[in-house]
Amino acid sequence: MHQNISEFDFKNQFKQMRPENFSYDGLTALYDYLTEYEDSTETKVELDVIAFCCEFTEFDSIEEVKINYDVENLKELEEKTTVIRIPKSKGLIVQNY
Repeated sequence: MHQNISEFDFKNQFKQMRPENFSYDGLTALYDYLTEYEDSTETKVELDVIAFCCEFTEFDSIEEVKINYDVENLKELEEKTTVIRIPKSKGLIVQNY
């Protein structure tokens, strides 16, 4: 049994459970990524706020990513893991590895 979640509901769940984990724009990018993933793979994704907070990390820039991961640039990072770009900013959401 599955329930479709709107972007508003998605963001509201994070606001209630983990308000500091992702920015508003970061949540928009993550929601878009997950819905595109569902559509392209025909796989249903369960809304599990805690799991998403453990699986993904938002960074303000590639420079901040380089402090936390052994990568030289964005291309190298994208070869190692999923990278979700946050529109209108230099921010990135990285699938932890």
